[in-house]
Amino acid sequence: MLARGKILWLRLSRQLVQPRRLAFVEACLIGLVSGLAAVLLGQAVDWAGALRVRVSYHWPAYLVLPAIGLIGGLLAGWLVERFAPEASGSGMSEVKAVLARVPMPLNLRIALVKLISATLVLGSGMPLGREGPTVQIGAALANQLSNWVPTSPEHRRQLIAAGAGAGLAAAFNAPIAGVLFVVEELLQDVSGITLGTAILASFIASVISRLYGSHNLDLNHLNLGLPDTTFFAQEIPFYLILGVLAGLIGILFNKGILESLAINRRLHVSLPWRIGIAGLVSGMAIALLPAAFRDHAGLREILLVGSANWSFAAIALLVQFTLIIFTYGSGAPGGLLVPTLVLGAALGYLVGAVEHSLLGMSAATVYAHVGMAAFFSAVSKVPITAVVIVFEMTTDFNLVLPLMIASVVAYLVAEKIDHRSLYDLLLEWKGIHITKEPSTEGLLAQLSAVDVMQRRVETLSSQMSTNEAVQAFSHSHHRNFPVLENGKVVGIVTQKDLVNIASEQLGKDTTISEIMTPEPVTITPTATLAHVLHILNRYHLSCLPVTENRKLIGIITRSDIIRVEAERLSGNSQEIERKSAPSYVVYQTRAPATGKGRLLVPLSHPQTAETLLEMAVAIAKDRNYEIECLQVIIVPSSRIPSETPVQISKSLQLLQRAILLGEEWRIPVHTQIRIAHNVAGAILETVKERHIDLVLMGWKGSTSTPGRVFSRVVDTIIRQAGCDVILAKLDDKRSFDRWLLPMAGGPNSSQAIKLLPALASLSTSPQIKLCQVFQPTNSIPDTTLLDKSVHFLQRRVSGKVMATPVSANSVSDAVLKCAELDNSDVIVLGASRESLLQQAIQGNIAENISRKSNCTVIMVKT
Repeated sequence: MLARGKILWLRLSRQLVQPRRLAFVEACLIGLVSGLAAVLLGQAVDWAGALRVRVSYHWPAYLVLPAIGLIGGLLAGWLVERFAPEASGSGMSEVKAVLARVPMPLNLRIALVKLISATLVLGSGMPLGREGPTVQIGAALANQLSNWVPTSPEHRRQLIAAGAGAGLAAAFNAPIAGVLFVVEELLQDVSGITLGTAILASFIASVISRLYGSHNLDLNHLNLGLPDTTFFAQEIPFYLILGVLAGLIGILFNKGILESLAINRRLHVSLPWRIGIAGLVSGMAIALLPAAFRDHAGLREILLVGSANWSFAAIALLVQFTLIIFTYGSGAPGGLLVPTLVLGAALGYLVGAVEHSLLGMSAATVYAHVGMAAFFSAVSKVPITAVVIVFEMTTDFNLVLPLMIASVVAYLVAEKIDHRSLYDLLLEWKGIHITKEPSTEGLLAQLSAVDVMQRRVETLSSQMSTNEAVQAFSHSHHRNFPVLENGKVVGIVTQKDLVNIASEQLGKDTTISEIMTPEPVTITPTATLAHVLHILNRYHLSCLPVTENRKLIGIITRSDIIRVEAERLSGNSQEIERKSAPSYVVYQTRAPATGKGRLLVPLSHPQTAETLLEMAVAIAKDRNYEIECLQVIIVPSSRIPSETPVQISKSLQLLQRAILLGEEWRIPVHTQIRIAHNVAGAILETVKERHIDLVLMGWKGSTSTPGRVFSRVVDTIIRQAGCDVILAKLDDKRSFDRWLLPMAGGPNSSQAIKLLPALASLSTSPQIKLCQVFQPTNSIPDTTLLDKSVHFLQRRVSGKVMATPVSANSVSDAVLKCAELDNSDVIVLGASRESLLQQAIQGNIAENISRKSNCTVIMVKT
């Protein structure tokens, strides 16, 4: 009886932990938790907002509203900066990056910080939405749950997407829109498991929100109604005009968001104060406007119910457009989806007012509803989700055709100007470019078990004796045998099982059914190799029977999967075009983006890496820059970078040293490891993707490549990098006490002088000598430039600064002689891109000095 109960329990537990069933169970739990989190956020925001509005009527609004905005912004900013910098902003772009396999944190800590900080920001009156936070919170909770309950990487992505969709569904009480958002924007996947988990999570989250939520986004629940909702063919031109305007203004809105973020990055202001100032300004602006603007949900209702006029709608469009861009640029944790709906409603109301005055067919409120979908479609590039979300909010079938016309036109207009959605633009602004690249993981997700399984399987009968089983094992190289009964898999027996039974029951002959593992873990023929590998690792198995309705049709082992990967990497499976394969980021870390610019440091040699990092830290500290450390691993041109396995342990040691150095000096340090066919290409890709302002790289001091000035890599970077470049030839002493700076009078020397105070900080007592080379003449040399440069440096450098004019025919010879006489440790040279290469080709100045000097030479290219 106990044995039978054990078998039943094993059967039940294994049925429940089947990945597909487990994913659906987890999706239900994710929907429940995400819905409750969305309800909590919504209720907290509504309570705080109502309290703020009520206080503003009892006390002077011009004092209360700015003060509440300032305090709420400061608290939210401190919370985000102190505990979870990843919780700033909307959160949708971060979720999209995680789903694109970009290594970014997404956990319970971020969910909690996002919940509290978003409540503070939205409750203090900033014109942002709560849907972005609910999406990130839902995704973070889903990711945390998938960590607690182990699942395959592919299923984890689907569960994270389901959590995001559940957050959106809970925010709008729109489960269908939540599912479409997952399919259209996040995963672009319509597989059964994706749709199933998204539908379950969104449905449950929407039910929870409908039962316990505030319903301030549910227009049907608010009984706003659409008076005389009609559609006539004569109105089509007005809906087309609305779509065009929404597309154009949507693109302007996206660009405004990016520009606001860029301006805030350049400001040397901490995150709490940036958000606090945004709350202060928002409060001041709202205090000067009519009282209806104090309640953002009420403002949307006024535009949709018909109690507004065209002037009110125009003011709402202008003020909200400006405040939303200004507030979001501060880094405040809040969404942009609901604000786009408000802007679309105001725009639609204006177009509807024009139509009503000319034709008198439909009310302006009808166009306000259509405008919400059109503007959302233009900004987010999700026309289907835009149509459905407004339809679910209104449940008015008469709106479907106008919604489709305006949303599609807005999408096409915006797509023509810029095909990227707002969330793609936000990711690219952070230096994250999502591209669909082939990978080994992608191969494992494409192939199924039936493609690689072994169809001829050695089996045992459940009634076979253990002695017969021993004979079968002795004649086979396999260590596991499926056990069949009436052609169906009922168990599996291993060599270990036979060894154990032989030691326990000497001389006794038992049947296989008594020692086998009943109800073994099996897979279906349609299971992907990624899923198969996950099951093998999870249960520590070496093989898996492949069954269809419990009938054995094959077996798959780890060796089968390794063989497929080996064939793919060797190029035997399919010929792939490799001519222009981009580099592949195999590892990266991100620090808070708080600097005014970024300095890229390619690291290659451990001998020079420490010195280059110290120089980078000195420059970054002086200019308030972030540091981007890059390690490039070169693979043969016959290999695809994204599919080539590499060892990164040594690279990680270098990058970890960079992170520690940044923490010591409180400088944000980002790191990444790229697999590439050539170093220069990887560096240039990083410069473009990460918006690099300055590149600091080392040079060995010579080259054996014909036709190259410095080296193949350095020459390419100097010519093609769209930023300043600092080239350092380091000597063995690595001393930075005595500095020599030749002057030429051009802008490049000026750049070198501006850089010198930062570099001189590497020494506790630097001695700087400026020299200007003059042609031998009888006239007195003009030393005005030298005098100004000395005066500039004396105010910024703690050490000794001196200057001397030098008379010589050769600039390079004079500089080398000065360096030798003064026993200089470092020579700093300024040059433009053209002069640095052209003069070097002619055997002149920068290249000549670098090759002949025994000290460190730093060349600044502008």
